[in-house]
Amino acid sequence: MRIASQLVPDEKIPKFVKIGQKLDRKYLTEKQIISGIRDGIRSQALLEKVCPGMVVCITAGSRGISNIALITKTLVEAVREKGAEPVIIPAMGSHGGATAEGQEAVLESYGITKESMGCRIHASMETKQIGVAEGIPVYIDSFAASCDGIIAVNRIKAHTAFRGEFESGLMKMLAVGLGKQKGAAACHASGFAYMAARISLLGKEIIRNAPILMGIAVIENAYDQTYKIEVLRPEDIVIREPGLLEEAKSVMGRIYFEKCDILIVRQIGKNFSGDGMDPNVTGRFSTEFASGGLNAGRVGILDLAAASQGSAVGMGKADIASRRLFEKIDFDATYANFVTTCNPYDYKMPIILDSDRKVIQALISSCYGVDKDALKMIIINNSQDLGVILVSQALLAECHHRDKIEVLSEPFDLEFDEQQSLLTVF
Repeated sequence: MRIASQLVPDEKIPKFVKIGQKLDRKYLTEKQIISGIRDGIRSQALLEKVCPGMVVCITAGSRGISNIALITKTLVEAVREKGAEPVIIPAMGSHGGATAEGQEAVLESYGITKESMGCRIHASMETKQIGVAEGIPVYIDSFAASCDGIIAVNRIKAHTAFRGEFESGLMKMLAVGLGKQKGAAACHASGFAYMAARISLLGKEIIRNAPILMGIAVIENAYDQTYKIEVLRPEDIVIREPGLLEEAKSVMGRIYFEKCDILIVRQIGKNFSGDGMDPNVTGRFSTEFASGGLNAGRVGILDLAAASQGSAVGMGKADIASRRLFEKIDFDATYANFVTTCNPYDYKMPIILDSDRKVIQALISSCYGVDKDALKMIIINNSQDLGVILVSQALLAECHHRDKIEVLSEPFDLEFDEQQSLLTVF
């Protein structure tokens, strides 16, 4: 790595300006979140059949959902008020290294613990087959299958590898998250071309055969704030989720530039996206079954978020990465997800160089057929945090959404520390 880094030309890095992107800012307060859940449960009498002594499990996934601890705690309290015992279960397919301990650690990173929630957390990778859908065995968490009721919670959003009426959401939580590694593998077994159909198929079978009490659908705005919460009866999940998905896509984060020579992502991680960095933003998809986002000639990544628990899924979408990111990778946690998805693209190793500066200079050096005195570059903190970004001066003329951006600074040079890690804050 060091020899390669030494060979990278000392390319001139352009000046940048800070850009504010005018994305949808509507959000719910904590009080509105709590009342929205409680009113939804009460108005539809969704806990009417829950009696003292019953056990009700509440799913908690691996995505960094805004207010997830508050949402989960509200559900815990609502179940306990009926005299039943609430139990939280990690429902995240093969994430967390496909181990019970790893999945519980993911929940802890989101503030979901036995102490903070005031109830048990039952973490296990054991599954039970509860049905068969067109020859496909249908699995869910064994403990959940033994409970008197299940409350499914998930964020509705565009998937990173396929399109369909069900993408990331409650149906996927049932088929993939609640299904643990076995259920996730069953969904992925035929590839992403059939993923939407399998989620629908398996999800409907789970609704028929498992004691699903309700679904809590969460939509987030472009600033990762809770935009909307819908409390759905089991039979309404299939009916309502497609419409909620379209609404989620309309308010999702995006970059208001169509293309650039170089995109730099400061951090990737499963807490930001199931793909480490959301291709709906970056444009780097791992399959041909989804498209959109930015058209970037080169992509570099600089760091791995601590909340990703060492999982560097998505690194294969980058061309060049820093040693800092490489040294944080837990390959067991990363490759466990590959075994489930059967798609090697996201797990391939980008070129590793010693520092952020060298990553940026190598990206510049590797660009062909461009004017290096007028490089079009974008830097984002991660694929969720898009309210403020950095763009090189040359890119300003390329923006076709002038009403949706605001220039927040004069041009400036990027700052680096003694280890040549990027210091500039935005």
